[in-house]
Amino acid sequence: MGPLAINEIISENTNFLLAFFIGIGFGFVLEQGGFSSSRKLAGVFYGYDTVVLKVFFTGAITAMLGLLFFSLFGWIDMDLVYVNETFLWSAIVGGVIMGAGFIMGGYCPGTSFCGAAIGKIDAMIFIIGLFIGVFFFGEAYDLFEPLFHAKNMGSPRISEFFGISEGILVLIVIVAAILMFWIGEWAEKKFPREEY
Repeated sequence: MGPLAINEIISENTNFLLAFFIGIGFGFVLEQGGFSSSRKLAGVFYGYDTVVLKVFFTGAITAMLGLLFFSLFGWIDMDLVYVNETFLWSAIVGGVIMGAGFIMGGYCPGTSFCGAAIGKIDAMIFIIGLFIGVFFFGEAYDLFEPLFHAKNMGSPRISEFFGISEGILVLIVIVAAILMFWIGEWAEKKFPREEY
């Protein structure tokens, strides 16, 4: 809930309660958008349904513009926004593993819980696989640790990494999103699929 609990504007219990309701709302929106359907999610990779791509790009643009304008208006200090450390090789390997799982199972971790919440058996099995993977990684952490910590790049922001302003980066992402929306519309016409 942002810095509200940290700055004692709200209590920890209120923070958890708000997070609970926001989580329910987020899950409801995902389900209404069709994100509980593995076919709809897998459709991004096969070109017949690009709703997921559009939703995530729209979310990224909204968050980027919000942070940019809040920063310009002095409502948020970007130096206080936490950025995870980047470990390049583990990010690449993890991305490949998650991408392969997404293509094969039709879910990502978040959408699998969305599907399981409405009784989808394939989503429940996906969650079991997710927990098996987490357990395996935890038990074999010593084996994976060198890869996990390889190529630590610190906590760079993309704008800093490329030496451009945050405004230019937002503009580039917006242009990329418009291009991806156009490609998505073209792909849906090129690779149509019967209603599911």
